[in-house]
Amino acid sequence: MMKTLSLAVILPVALLAGASVAHAAADPLDRPAVASALAPRSLLTAVTHAGERIVAVGERGHILLSDDAGVSWRQVRVPTSVTLTSVRFADARLGWAVGHGGVILRTVDGGATWTKQLDGRAAAQLVLDATPKGDVQAVAEAERLVRDGPDKPFFDLLVKNGREVLAIGAYGLIFETLDGGASWQPVLDRVPNPERKHLYAIRADGDAVYLAGEQGLLLRSNDGGRRFTVLDSPYVGSFFGLVVAPGGALLALGLRGNLYRSADGGAAWTKLELPTQSSFTGAVALGDGSVVLLDEAGTVWLSRDRGMAFDRQPQGRAFPFLDAVELAGGGLLAVGARGTATLSLAPAK
Repeated sequence: MMKTLSLAVILPVALLAGASVAHAAADPLDRPAVASALAPRSLLTAVTHAGERIVAVGERGHILLSDDAGVSWRQVRVPTSVTLTSVRFADARLGWAVGHGGVILRTVDGGATWTKQLDGRAAAQLVLDATPKGDVQAVAEAERLVRDGPDKPFFDLLVKNGREVLAIGAYGLIFETLDGGASWQPVLDRVPNPERKHLYAIRADGDAVYLAGEQGLLLRSNDGGRRFTVLDSPYVGSFFGLVVAPGGALLALGLRGNLYRSADGGAAWTKLELPTQSSFTGAVALGDGSVVLLDEAGTVWLSRDRGMAFDRQPQGRAFPFLDAVELAGGGLLAVGARGTATLSLAPAK
């Protein structure tokens, strides 16, 4: 499953690396990110819009802002130097980022400043506090989580609005806030995941919320994330990404070119055959109804039919891309193993 600079390294951004960093010393969790002129060319894991601004996050706690569609970037102060894995905004000012060490950060000014709302130490204690004392096995697992320390990363976020946010991560971790992050609570009991498989991706389509994880794990909630049920999975490998295409079709992205599409909310799946053995690392739905996939080889795949068929899009730069956002003037701004790149797409016929 592990390849050089492959998904186990650059998409979950290394479970192994996250564990070793958090165990080696507590200070990366509490030490502010160091300013670096090389940050725009270092590993960036996720990118999103905050209004017209673009916000990217990555290794060593780097958070970068661009107000000119990715032409230039500025690094902002961040109160932690662990790798960040996802960033989402409720509006142009209010957003969250998550990452290794169980970190959850919030901004209220469009990414200019960030505060830490949760880390793995507090998260583990919250799990223990919420565990029924009569469940001996669950208590033992929660106590072990506390002893392990802050070594469990969060991988993705669903920002429903300015108050309701879900954060998911390793070993089945799922936390929720209903008050904008003033308090966070574990909601592991909502997800039937007794083996505590890693949760890698979360996406919503109206009241439907989807989760994807390791060993083919797929789940759906019909009530906004209050209760999940397991979906029949077409695949036993890990799913590292999800995207909801315009019109409601759901795409699940897997290892070694495995790609599946469902037109009925995950009840049935069709495998899409693309001429690649590269693992998919990211996806974005565009405003015109198109869907773009990214892979670890730096290949960009475009669908103009809501994810039923994809064509390769040649690019001038090719390195492992992890995430992308649509640019107002056309094309994409992608982030990945070597920082940022502007990607072009073939015009619609």
